Order: sequence, then structure tokens, then C-alpha cells
Amino acid sequence: MVAPDGEPLGILPIADAVARAAGYALDLVEVAPSADPPVCRIMDYGKFKYEKSKKAKEAKKKQHVMHLKEIKFHPKTDDHDFDFKMDHARKFLLKGDRVKATIVFRGREITHIEFGKQMIERVDAVLADLAQIEMAAKMEGRNMISIYVPDKAKVREYTRKHGIDEKKKAEEEEAEDIDINADVEDDAAETED
Repeated sequence: MVAPDGEPLGILPIADAVARAAGYALDLVEVAPSADPPVCRIMDYGKFKYEKSKKAKEAKKKQHVMHLKEIKFHPKTDDHDFDFKMDHARKFLLKGDRVKATIVFRGREITHIEFGKQMIERVDAVLADLAQIEMAAKMEGRNMISIYVPDKAKVREYTRKHGIDEKKKAEEEEAEDIDINADVEDDAAETED
């Protein structure tokens, strides 16, 4: 048995242990039931459960759940549609989600699997700077599927590179605004003269 302050009280009969816990106005909780003899501790069980759930919530906040986002194509998907869907795939990867690219073969398109392979190769090329291939292209029924996982180092490099570009643009725009404001003030001073 262990006291509330962590001091060991020794081996006690169950009735005595319950009486001591009642003396502290706390609960007797079995901490290690598989030990020989079982270990019990005097504590406020409600407070213990609350703190445990609080720690679990805190740990859950810090973890990122990786979702699987699917992007569907057909072997004859147009360039604009392909680019539009690839923009979405890149956003998903930057958020930390996995991306599943699916080429759907309809009707007689299934006889020309090479067009689907070409489409998957295009997807591989576009996502190469952000992702790794988790599952290479394979056929599942009338669909060709490939799965991509964000590569943390590549994503970090990409965001760093583009974050710098955005800062430069913001600084340039701010400098232009200052120049425009200065010109307006000069014009206003000239009209007053």
C-alpha cells in the first residue's frame, strides 16, 4: 500500500487499507493488480481520472491525423482539368494528407491501359517535389491506383522556399505603396503652393 504522498505503508489486509483510505477521505485504488502482492494507492480517483483525460487530450492535440484524399482521372482527362486536380493534390500534401490518384477506365478504355500509365507517370512527375510514392500504380478492377505520401523534408523545403517568395512580394508591394503615397503627398504639396 502507498500513501497519498508516495510513502510506502507496507503490506496491509484489505480491511485495514480501506480504513486508512477512509481516514484520509480518499479512495483506495489498485495500481498494479498483476504484482505479487497487488499494489494499492490512496488517492482522489476522480482527480486522477480528470488529469489522465486532460493529458490524453493534450497528446491528441499535438498529433496530426493523416487522411487519405482521392483524386480521380480518366485516361482522356484534359490538361486544364489535370492541372486543376493536381493543385488540389498539392494542397492536400502540404496539409499532411495522403493522396490517392485513381484512373477510372470506362467502357472500351480498359483496352488501352497504356494511357492510364501515362497519366500516372504525369502525376508522379508533378508530385515528385512534395511526395513519395507509397504504392506504385496497380490495377484494381477497372481502376488504376497509386498512393502518395507527403515527404516531410520536401514539404518543409517547398514551404520555406515559397514562404520567402511571399515575403519578398509583400515587401515589394509595401515599398510600392510607400512610393505611391509619397507621390500623392508631393502632388498635394504642389497644389497648395
